[in-house]
Amino acid sequence: MRRVLVLVTLLAFPVELPGQSTTGLQVTITLPDEAQQPTPVSRHVLLISDNPATTIPKRVLTGPDGEVSIPLVPGSYTVESDRPAVLAGQSYAWTQMIDVVAGRTVTLALTAANAEITAAPEAASPTEASISRSDPSFLPTKWLGSVMAIWSPTTRTTGFLVDARGLIATRGLAAAKGATVAVQLSGEQKVSARVLSSDPARDVAIVWVHPSAVVGRVPIPLSCQSPPTVNGKEEITALTAPLWRLAESASGEVTGSSPFALETDLRLGFGGAGGPVFNDAGVVVGLTAVAPDTDRNRSGEVMIVGAGILCAAVAAAQAALLSGTPPELVALPVEPSRGSAAGETAQAASPITPPVLSSDDFDIAIITPRVIQQARESDRTGGRGGRSPEAEARIGRLTEFGDWSEYFADLPPVIAVRVTPKLVEGFWKRVAREAARTQGADLPPFKNFKSSFLRLRVACGATDVVAIQPFVVEHRTSDTKLVREGLYVFDPAAFGPSCGRVTLSIYSEKAPEKADTITIDASLLGPPRAQ
Repeated sequence: MRRVLVLVTLLAFPVELPGQSTTGLQVTITLPDEAQQPTPVSRHVLLISDNPATTIPKRVLTGPDGEVSIPLVPGSYTVESDRPAVLAGQSYAWTQMIDVVAGRTVTLALTAANAEITAAPEAASPTEASISRSDPSFLPTKWLGSVMAIWSPTTRTTGFLVDARGLIATRGLAAAKGATVAVQLSGEQKVSARVLSSDPARDVAIVWVHPSAVVGRVPIPLSCQSPPTVNGKEEITALTAPLWRLAESASGEVTGSSPFALETDLRLGFGGAGGPVFNDAGVVVGLTAVAPDTDRNRSGEVMIVGAGILCAAVAAAQAALLSGTPPELVALPVEPSRGSAAGETAQAASPITPPVLSSDDFDIAIITPRVIQQARESDRTGGRGGRSPEAEARIGRLTEFGDWSEYFADLPPVIAVRVTPKLVEGFWKRVAREAARTQGADLPPFKNFKSSFLRLRVACGATDVVAIQPFVVEHRTSDTKLVREGLYVFDPAAFGPSCGRVTLSIYSEKAPEKADTITIDASLLGPPRAQ
């Protein structure tokens, strides 16, 4: 009986089976926007049933490009909308009969010409009307240009434009008011920004870029006069700009609530939290954040910081604009593309085994993609049990990058300079250990870090080199203490033969104005020299 039930389940809906010729259905959905330009209808649910119906309809979802492919066995089918798509005040629904022929993929184009069109329900508020009463399927194409990436030394988030004067909202940054962060507007454009406010407790921050950096980008409207509320199980759409990807949408629903945020079943990629969240009326209900016990950059339990908290932060920032001076428009370097000349340089630069560099207070490692790959292979094949603590530390320095491990996972074509505070044994701790040794107790050294990393300045000859990413890796050594490493990322093309020598000036928290300086040959960072 069990075999019969399994067979019935497998054949309940007629899909193409292995060994059959390619047969199926390709559906595309486009509608004209307010400018009469074709707009893909993403995330539109279609129901596909065989004729006559023998089971419940198959549900499929169009992708970001408004397309979906479904393998089917030959036969007659009905394709219909689960619910209408709403765009610019019009409601569109489709019901189409199609015949699938053996050995062919049938194409079905759903457009305004073959849709049933009715007037969309009236907007509940002026803000909803200003968003053209379009369902969340159209949000990606309407607002993706308003979504961008935010980089700080310890955090990668998503942000979105809320004021044409250069205000960008994001999740709470581990950066103080007035600190400088970077806003990446595209794969080729990144500019400096100033933190106007950051509230890590409520996980919301506002940063300010020079207004000219966002010319042509439309601020996402907020309903701040009457902030919208969200009910349990309500469908939501979030916009997100995860690491290495363009801005995109993610859908889910509200699953619960906490004192300052709503719980959701959204899943976001690394650095994807901080973007806007829309309800099914197309109104912003807040921004995405991650649960407090989740690593700051990682995907995890996604929360919504409510529109009320967001609006209060935006209002305070707008008030600050009246007496503030816009930050300078400073273009910042971006990662070289894979396969570019700079990317090839990163792969070839420096030996597989990096040299051991040291200053008075810090150890320095020059890390290339080749170094990381070799260290990973050594870690996999060598086994942890047979390595000394020193060898374990060397491997870890080249393979483990704390909150920035995801950044290095796919070996980006960059050069990283890792600056690690040295461990030293204090005088009185050594005296105590020696006293214990005279009593027969052979204790290991009681070492502490000499100081914590603050910043790194790199000069190619007499010219300063700006890091692509001035990362900081934090290590908690007690409930109240953090030790910081520097992990600065550079374009290897910045260290050409003309450099000659490269100067590394390291500043510590213990002596923030005094540089711990070493000089190295540029060949350790740039392209190999001709013999």
